[in-house]
Amino acid sequence: MPSLGSYRDLDVWLLSMEMVDEVLRRVKALPRDEFDLKRQIKGAAISIPSNVAEGWCRKHRTQASQNHVSIAMGSSGELDTELEVCFRNDLLRRNDCKEITAMLNRVRPMLGRLHDSLDR
Repeated sequence: MPSLGSYRDLDVWLLSMEMVDEVLRRVKALPRDEFDLKRQIKGAAISIPSNVAEGWCRKHRTQASQNHVSIAMGSSGELDTELEVCFRNDLLRRNDCKEITAMLNRVRPMLGRLHDSLDR
């Protein structure tokens, strides 16, 4: 991994935390009977920076760290899909998801680069 002091110094962690904040703000608009979907969306969003942090904090930052970044990458796909489900079912407007999707489109390549950097 890059020689930084903490996972909190990683741009991907910082941006994904901002994305979590946005997700938490936006899912409040979901209907009360969509509790399970709301929980899934929150979990997927929170999983991204959480797995970056967990991988960073591993004693040996190699394959285990790479696995955590891979899990974060999977969670980004899950979040994207759940947002699409909300849009298709008129639970959230596309505009409500626009900022989250823009952040997600920035986070994904960052996760890919972090994952690839762990191959070295």
